[in-house]
Amino acid sequence: MATIAPSRRVRRTPFSDGVEAAGVKGYTVYNHMLLPTVFRSVEGDYHHLKSAVQVWDVACERQVELRGPDAGRLMQMLTPRDLRGMLPGMCYYVPTVDETGGMLNDPVALKLSDDRYWVSIADSDMLLWVKGLAYALHLDVIVDEPDVSPLAIQGPQADALAARVFGDGVKDLRFFRYGYFDFQGHMMLVARSGYSKQGGFEIYVEGTEKGMPLWNALMEAGRDLDVHAGCPNLIERIEGGMLSYGNDMTRDNTPHECGLGRFCSTQTAIGCVGRDALLRVAKEGPVKQIRALSIEGDIPPCDRLWKITAKDKVIGQVTSAAKSPDFGTNVAIGMVRMTHWDDGTQVQVETQDGPRMATVYEEFWI
Repeated sequence: MATIAPSRRVRRTPFSDGVEAAGVKGYTVYNHMLLPTVFRSVEGDYHHLKSAVQVWDVACERQVELRGPDAGRLMQMLTPRDLRGMLPGMCYYVPTVDETGGMLNDPVALKLSDDRYWVSIADSDMLLWVKGLAYALHLDVIVDEPDVSPLAIQGPQADALAARVFGDGVKDLRFFRYGYFDFQGHMMLVARSGYSKQGGFEIYVEGTEKGMPLWNALMEAGRDLDVHAGCPNLIERIEGGMLSYGNDMTRDNTPHECGLGRFCSTQTAIGCVGRDALLRVAKEGPVKQIRALSIEGDIPPCDRLWKITAKDKVIGQVTSAAKSPDFGTNVAIGMVRMTHWDDGTQVQVETQDGPRMATVYEEFWI
């Protein structure tokens, strides 16, 4: 198998030494950084994630920092979600759109103060878009990428592990809230969030030099909890309908097509650059939308788009798929036209190994 050639364009992370010592078997490139994709095996990592606890190097979730008097105004320009009720200590999932209403990213925003935000981004160059808006509109705000690298704790034993390192108070954090907790004399921002349905935390590590001390402390504290290095798991994220920007949605899709309409307050999110376009979408409704699918038979790796057809007409595409051990079927995420998106609709998926029968569902598995 081909390997990723190291260079300054593909950055290591503060946790890379720990990842390598843990026996990482694969990487992808995400926001110009290394992101582990498998340790023991995709299925082995999947079972462990659901039963124990993992530490994930997700430093590739880079932060776009907005600070200054116009930080709040700029933050609202990025998203159709109404941010007026957002207070320091809160995390908001914020679909970000361009002037056409197309998805540019689907980050989590953290409000640090009234004039300072972190935007924890998915895989796209959001920094350039945000800097462009700030410069073009002469906003009184500084936009940059701070030295902040998230480290995730995910799995059923996540609370127990986090409490051993940060104290029992961390267990009182509500979902999508954050607090500051001491680690070896440094206050670290810890949020109850993460890219899995198993629950856990994301630690926003400020300063590269703090990365490996925290990694090692978590691994030592979790030995009897069966802690392992892990990473976002393909099977588990599909089961839970966790969308991947660049895979399941792109700039060609609106939030409503991605099933994210509940995060759009277009009537009141005045200032969002894509508001006018999304008002039309909200009124008329999407003609295609993200759906769960189960696919019959054996399937090859879904490393390309698979057409979804019905009576020889293309009515959508599968963007992610994998065999689910727990649910005994091939689970998938697809974009399906409204004529065929109802629960239980039978369709056909055109894989590189030939057609497979499939069923459309309105709800995901977990």
